[in-house]
Amino acid sequence: MESVQLQQAFFNTIKSTIPMHISMVDSIAEILNISYDSVYRRIRGEKPLSMAEIKILCDHFHISLDQVLQLENDNVVFHAPGINNNHNIEFADYLTGILTQFKAFNSFEKRCMRYLCKDLPIWHFYSLPVIAAFKTFCWIKTIQNHPSLQNKKFSLAEFSYDECYSIGQQILVEYCKLPSIELWNFESLNSTIRQVEYYRDAELFANEDDFYAVLDSLSQLIDHFQQQAEVGLKFLPGASEVTYREPLQFYVNEVILGNNSIMVEINDKQLCFINYNVLEYLMTKDHRFNTKSIQSFNNLLSRSTIISGTGERFRNKFFHHLRNRVDELKLIPRVNGS
Repeated sequence: MESVQLQQAFFNTIKSTIPMHISMVDSIAEILNISYDSVYRRIRGEKPLSMAEIKILCDHFHISLDQVLQLENDNVVFHAPGINNNHNIEFADYLTGILTQFKAFNSFEKRCMRYLCKDLPIWHFYSLPVIAAFKTFCWIKTIQNHPSLQNKKFSLAEFSYDECYSIGQQILVEYCKLPSIELWNFESLNSTIRQVEYYRDAELFANEDDFYAVLDSLSQLIDHFQQQAEVGLKFLPGASEVTYREPLQFYVNEVILGNNSIMVEINDKQLCFINYNVLEYLMTKDHRFNTKSIQSFNNLLSRSTIISGTGERFRNKFFHHLRNRVDELKLIPRVNGS
């Protein structure tokens, strides 16, 4: 491929990453601090991009030159937000990052999300304030090991995390605007079940009322999932039919656990997000990787059971299993026998 064609392919790649209502020329002029005329000359290939300019644009738009240059190798470039941070960010900021990502998805006319769900997606816990408070406390104390919670027990009165809940609710609003195909399994709630059980056994609940409040909230969350699956649409708890949003295709696989990964199609572009270190994620725009990931996801779907809008018998079985797992916690004695 000639250098002019490569440069034009580079700009086409940039254009595919930004929403239609945003001007690529305006963005590049601002990023490189050059005139519109200079941008157009580069787009047409009349003026070569410098290596410094290429680096700036690749960093800003998270573009891999391997893909632009069509290099046939086994390398896949991933973007890892926060990889250069030497400390954990505030959890509210972490949630704000997810909110920004969902808003970006919804800025595209054509969009669809596929979710391979080994564990319950983080935003679902912000459907209800009690389970949201517990999970936020657990993530900050146990996963991030935040020093401010070192000797603290979970208390609804002390740790309501109203700011995080507010951001989480905004994420859910954006989530409800995004059509999705989600593949769950009978173990998708296990990590949360184990966290609640661990906190009880380790006596990390400030009082028993908080423990049962968390279990009740988790049961209500399961009820909400089933309500959405019954109609095959996304909506917030308590919403009426007139506020129902985008379609939800809900599948369950009885055999494969898989991992936590998201594949998003926006217009003609594909993105893949892979979870690591519990809360962090990697993102790639590599066409080969994303195509293979979607093919694998669709292969799993063909061996799964759809429970949204249909499949009432299996749907009831699935959610009954989840409720039983929660109810069992109420009967399990503490490790010390108290």
